[in-house]
Amino acid sequence: MSATLDIKPYVAPTPKATQLPTPQGYKLLITLPELEETTTGGVYIPGAIREAEQTASIVGFVVTLGSLAYKDEKRFPDGPWCKKGDWVLFRAYSGTRIKIHGKEFRLINDDTVEAVVEDPRGVQRV
Repeated sequence: MSATLDIKPYVAPTPKATQLPTPQGYKLLITLPELEETTTGGVYIPGAIREAEQTASIVGFVVTLGSLAYKDEKRFPDGPWCKKGDWVLFRAYSGTRIKIHGKEFRLINDDTVEAVVEDPRGVQRV
């Protein structure tokens, strides 16, 4: 009895991004909070609805700032509006949207930040 071997050609693994992009100039790198799959009442929220909500998100976490963010003393005479590690509010649909390994990030301008919030839970767009 002879065995046959299933020989497949070698395919090099697809390289994956190992680090986040570095914002340049006056940009901020923001990550968006993960949206729950169900409502507080237990109703399932379809993926398309969650994605639409995330696209229109108004809250995000400041991952890092570009080297020129908040450096213009004429525009920001009282200093930076936020810092790395802050939860911030910004206008819906603002910034450049990117996904890295399925997680959405935004690159927004420093003057796009409208407020800092202590806890983003419960913040909703109306």
